[in-house]
Amino acid sequence: RFHRHLRGREHHVSTDRPVTLNVWEPVYFAHDLDTLTALADHAADLGVERFVLDDGWFGSRRDDTRGLGDWVVSADVWPDGLGPLVDYVTGLGMEFGLWFEPEMVNEDSDVARAHPEWIMSPSADRLPLPSRHQQVLNLSIPEAFEHVKTQMSAVLDAYDIGYIKWDHNRDLLEAATRSTGRAAVHEQTLAAYALMDALKRDHPGLEIESCSSGGARADLAVLERTDRVWVSDCIDPLERQQMNRWTAQLLPLELMGSHIASGASHSTGRLHSLDFRAASALFGHLGIEWDLTQAHAEEITALRGWIRLYKDRRELLFTGDLVRADRGDSPLWLHGVVSPQRDRALFTLAAVGRSDRSQHDRLRFPGLDPESLYRIRPLPSEARTSSLIPPRWIQLAEEAAEDGGLLVPGSVLTVSGLAAPLLDPEQALLVDITRAEVS
Repeated sequence: RFHRHLRGREHHVSTDRPVTLNVWEPVYFAHDLDTLTALADHAADLGVERFVLDDGWFGSRRDDTRGLGDWVVSADVWPDGLGPLVDYVTGLGMEFGLWFEPEMVNEDSDVARAHPEWIMSPSADRLPLPSRHQQVLNLSIPEAFEHVKTQMSAVLDAYDIGYIKWDHNRDLLEAATRSTGRAAVHEQTLAAYALMDALKRDHPGLEIESCSSGGARADLAVLERTDRVWVSDCIDPLERQQMNRWTAQLLPLELMGSHIASGASHSTGRLHSLDFRAASALFGHLGIEWDLTQAHAEEITALRGWIRLYKDRRELLFTGDLVRADRGDSPLWLHGVVSPQRDRALFTLAAVGRSDRSQHDRLRFPGLDPESLYRIRPLPSEARTSSLIPPRWIQLAEEAAEDGGLLVPGSVLTVSGLAAPLLDPEQALLVDITRAEVS
């Protein structure tokens, strides 16, 4: 019901959600035109459709201690402005996106030095405890609101920018207007909405992502003004299996930013295969956050296949019904998307832990038509089974691959079920299901 409600809105996003490359984890604050154009070349060659420049392009922002709130292109890092990069990216056929954190400010910034009274604080005598070296700019003050709007609009007017990653990296602690000490959380929220509304009104077609450290602002009100949310700054695929599951209780998959990480997670240090990273990211608005210039040829080939699979299945993913076969304490999680006509489905079986059982309950695929006949096949994957011999249906489906897969009655898939493979931990298996044409 939540998904149908959101998908029924007049302004809901299209199913053609562009594959995104975000350059935060590949480069962090080390912005360099040659490095970024090399990333753009790799991205375009893979079929990426949106390129997002993250934090570090403005003011004195060479690290996270300074410059926040000065939304002017840095002459030190970008002496010719952002034009050379924007033109290069759009010339490759990709949309260009840019990071902002409009509600926040470093104390070491031009705007904070010029207008300390714009910083939210309980009194003129002290500021709230800093978090991530930053404070909150009080957008309920008309002059502060206009300052931020003017600076952001100038950048959006100057360059061909179709997308904003809108971050919000600290809580509103002791959030009050400095001159009065009066709490201003509600007014700040309304001002943030008004700023989003104004920028969208003045720049038709602009998309906004509600980032907010990932997952901190994913409510229905902000979704009236934004086009996706960033589920979490942690893109470790094992962590994302759990986070994406519960985010999707409210949000349809097309509103959930879901990226393929590098092999070693930057937030947890875990190592994962590309297939597990990609299979975990596939059920969402797919992106990449990985230094592609460091990827091996085999990884590039595999990644190209995953992007091709996403593009082929995104209409199904973003119009179908999300279904789950909850499995109690089992470390095997089965979920998928079934088309409204129940003629097509894509499921993933993910091993989120090690099983202490030699056999699992049978796999039952909800949402399908018990009266129909289906062809089922595992999609090519590096996922390994712990058992020496995979279940017989997998063998038969692979043998029938040229015919589209193994013929199985819908009643078997939904009621009787199929034997579950014993996947190694942190592996995933994709299962493609299509209704068979019966003559």
